[in-house]
Parts: sequence; C-alpha cells; structure tokens
Amino acid sequence: MSIAASPEDLAAQAAGAVKAPALSPHMTEAAQRRLKSRRAADLRLRIYGLAAIAFATLSLVALLWSTFSKAGAALTAHSVVMSANIPASEMDPQGLGTAEALRRGNYQGFVRDALYAEFPGVTDRAGRRELAALLSSGAPDDLRDQVSSGETPLNQTVQLKLLASDDADLYFKGYYGSLNALPAAGAARVETGADGISRLIMPEPDAEPIYAALDAHLREQAVTLRAQAEAQERGVAHHQALAAGLSGAAAAANQASLDQFAARRDQLTAQAVALEAQADAPGAVGVLSPQIPSFFFREGENWSRVAEAGPEGLRLEPLTGLAAGSFAAGAWGLYETDRPSAGRRVSDRQVAMLETLQARGEIDSHMNWRFFTSGDSREAELAGVKGAVIGSFWTLLVTFLFAFPVGVSAAIYLEEFAPKNRWTNFIEVNINNLAAVPSIVFGLLGLAVFLNFMGLPRSAPIVGGLVLGLMTLPVVIIASRAAIRAVPPSIRDGALGLGASRMQATFHHVLPLAMPGIMTGAIIGMAQALGETAPLIMIGMVAFIVDTPSGVMEPATVLPVQIFRWSDFPERAFEFRTAAAIVTLLAFLILMNAVAVLVRRRFERRW
Repeated sequence: MSIAASPEDLAAQAAGAVKAPALSPHMTEAAQRRLKSRRAADLRLRIYGLAAIAFATLSLVALLWSTFSKAGAALTAHSVVMSANIPASEMDPQGLGTAEALRRGNYQGFVRDALYAEFPGVTDRAGRRELAALLSSGAPDDLRDQVSSGETPLNQTVQLKLLASDDADLYFKGYYGSLNALPAAGAARVETGADGISRLIMPEPDAEPIYAALDAHLREQAVTLRAQAEAQERGVAHHQALAAGLSGAAAAANQASLDQFAARRDQLTAQAVALEAQADAPGAVGVLSPQIPSFFFREGENWSRVAEAGPEGLRLEPLTGLAAGSFAAGAWGLYETDRPSAGRRVSDRQVAMLETLQARGEIDSHMNWRFFTSGDSREAELAGVKGAVIGSFWTLLVTFLFAFPVGVSAAIYLEEFAPKNRWTNFIEVNINNLAAVPSIVFGLLGLAVFLNFMGLPRSAPIVGGLVLGLMTLPVVIIASRAAIRAVPPSIRDGALGLGASRMQATFHHVLPLAMPGIMTGAIIGMAQALGETAPLIMIGMVAFIVDTPSGVMEPATVLPVQIFRWSDFPERAFEFRTAAAIVTLLAFLILMNAVAVLVRRRFERRW
C-alpha cells in the first residue's frame, strides 16, 4: 500500500528541493540544556561525596594521630641510675634474712640519702625537697621488692634503677620545653661581695640575650599598665560627664569615685613610666621574673640561675653550687630555657639537677612495662591498666554468659515456635525499642534492681556484667533472628519431610547453619558493651580500685571508666596515660571485630 504525498511535498519535489527531517525531542536546544544541567548535578554529587569521604578520612587520621602520638609518651619511662651499697644493718638489723624481715627495712630513707649524696652542694630544706621530688614515690617500694626477692643483694655496690617522677619524665621527653646553650665566647668572672651576693661579670655580647629578654619583658609590662591606666581614664571621663547634672550627696559620691579612678590612673601611669625607665637604662636593670625564660650559668657541675640584671653585672642564685673565680672561654656555659618557669612544673633548680644527672649518664630511658602490669594509682608514673583490663574481662564474661544464651533462646522461640499474633508483635516492637534505649537507663535499672533490691556488691563485675547484658540482649536477639531467618526454608522442609520433629529440625539443622551469624552479632554486641561508660558509673564502677580483681564478686573497674577517670586528672602525665588506655581499648575492639569476621568467614555458607 502506498501513501499519497501531500501537495506541499509534491511541490517541493517538483521544485527540486528536499524537506529536512523533524528534530528529535531529545536533540532540541532545551533538551541539551537539561542534559547539561543533569550532568553538572551528577558531577556536583560526585564531588560532594568525595569531599565527604575525604573529610571523614582526614578527621579519622587526625584523631588516630593525636591519640597514638600521645600514647607513645606513656609507653616509655625514665629512671635514675645510681651506684650504691645497701647495708644489711639498716634493712635487716636482726639478721633474719627472711623476705618478711627484709621488707621492713627503711628503704625510703636509704633512697633519699643516696639521692642527697649525688648533690652535696644542696643542703637547704627547700632544695632537698625539690631533689626528692625528682624520684617517684614508688621508687622505695620497687627497691624493697628487689631486695626481698633476692634480685638486689645487700652489702654490695650495685646499680640502682629508681623510677623518676612523672614531671622529671615529661621534662626529658621535651614536654616542659628544652634547655638551649647560648653563645659564650669570652671569659667570665664570678665575684662574691661582702654582702654574700655573687655577681657574674661577662663580655657584653655574651650577656646581650639576658638584657634583651629583660628589656622586652619590662616594656610588655609597661604596655599592660598603660592599657589599665587608659581604662581608669575612661572612668574619670565618665564621672566628669556626670558631675554637671548632680548636686548634694550624689555629687559628693560621684566626686569620690572620680578621685579613686584618677588616683589609680596616676599610680598605673607612674608604674609604667618607671618600667620604661628601667628598660631604657643601660643594661636594663631589673629582676628576671618567672614570666620570662630562665637563664643559667654553669661551671663544671655547679649550676646557678641569673636572678637579677644590672649595669654592675648579673646577680646569681646558686642552684646546685657556685664557686667564685675567673673562668676562661669554654670552661663555662650560659643556657636559656624556651619556656618560663611559671609555665612548667619543673623548677629551675630541678632543671639544673636533671641536666647534671643526664650529663653524668645516670638517666636511663626504657620501655614502660609497668603500664601493662600495674593497677591504678594517684601517681601518674605508677598508674597502669592491668586492673582495668582484668575487670573488663570479668565484666564481659558475665555479659556473655547472661546475654548470649538468653538472647539466642528468645530469638529461636520468636522465629521458630512463637505464633504470629498481636502479643508476639508487641514483644518484637519492644525488643526493637529496647535496642535504642540510652545506656544510662540500663545503669539506673541496675542501680535500682541489682544494688538496692538484690543487694549485690557495689563496683563488682557481676553487677556490671548483668547491666551490660541487659543492654546487649536486644542486639543479640535481633542479630540472632536475622541469622535464623537467613537459613533457607528448604532446610526446615527437608528435615520435617524426613520425619524430624520441629525441635530436631531447629536444633540439628537450622541452628548450626545460623550459628556464624549469631556469633557475629553477639561479638559485635559485646564490643559495643565494652565501650560503655555511663551505665557502669551509675553502679559505682568509677571507684578508685588499685588491686587486680580475681573474681566477679570483687571490686573492679573497666577500661572505659579508667579512661574517663584519668581524663579528669590535672597532671599532664595522665593525659598521655589516657591516650595509651584508649589505644588499649581500641586494640580490644579491633580484636573482637576481627574474631567476628573470622567466625563468619570460617563457618558461613552460601545458598
């Protein structure tokens, strides 16, 4: 059948012209604009997604870097190594030789006297107190354990390795700044006057850094005082403006306030002028305050601090010793701290002592195994995570023994045996709701039921495990039901068709095939419980526990609570212990999740 051509087509053919085909609706200019817009939107979406992934990755890397870098400082420690002879007459005066008798010795006094002997020039009470603070309070106890166990013999010269305090340890790690040597090319002379004041005379180029630091500090103080004077001047102007509209008692009160502001302004201005005059004077006369870097003069093992600067020289304050005389170039040294003494917990005298010990080779850096083998302590250098790790183990054991059988049993019943009616639907809805309940609510439940009603021991793993078990139970039920539901119905039908009962089909065929998924869900739920803190705080597991628990009924703490407590301590050394404990907790979580992955890969079957 042919189609008749239209008159227009016949006319076009007769004229020798060809009619252009109509454009597709997808090739129009509007369609091209829409296509370009869609492609641009798709590109923007890809960019947003990549940017979100990059931001999340960078945030995770920054978090891990911050935590791991701080944790490294807690995994090393410093000790003071000294040669000493431990007399048996002091440690075992009765000569019994038993471990119990040796433990009653005066180890604290012996350690203190041995440390004093290292610095005979430090004789004042304040200096000796600062010297004793360089060692940990647990150093005598460590020596007692070594002697009573026979590791360190008596009446023999032995090398004692005494644990340094947390502040001394952080100083050697550079967290309290560093000590920098200044150029000292000329000779120096120390003169002690009749008044007992020692002064250091040195070439002007060598002393220039000291005068420059004092000058900058004086001018900074003057600027601060002038700013305060300007504030008082604004108060004067305000009260002058009010004076025009006041009379009687109000005018008298206003005048009194104006006089106070003016007097304070004049006082601050005078102080600023005096400080500027000090800075302008040759040599910048003034006292080196704790707000500016400290300067030290060293000659041999004698260390002094520059306490005051003036045209006639630098006044020295002896730290570990000071000898008068002339010293050739190279026989003395000038040092500067890059942090003022007001900004560190190690005093100038302790800096000199620590530098002397390090120069003698009596400072030893070693792995801090105590962090993994000791319990909690108020002293940062003695604190460890062993008690928290063991407490976490007992708590999770109770959690698993309670949540796993109960949760799996509930999942089996609901999925395989329970009738489908409104009551089972009500139970399923509440199980899903319980999985979203805040953890602290379970802590309140444990406080009311397990402690107040049942009278279980406070801070015990049995209570913590039951509370975490209640919190983990909905997760185990939901994961177990999903694993059971994933088993093909043909497995059940085949077992039932061969004569097995419903119970046999479930426990002999369905449950073994669903066990990898059940175990995976249970382990993930346990890992979530391991990181919980709020419910355990509610039942008292935030208590200070030093001893390692040996059972579920003894007081204990767990890693998350230990981290929470350490993060609240003011000592900076606990900041690094907190980071190391976080790394330990992350290691546990990674291990548990790895076990879940291995279990699934080992036993999982594909249908």
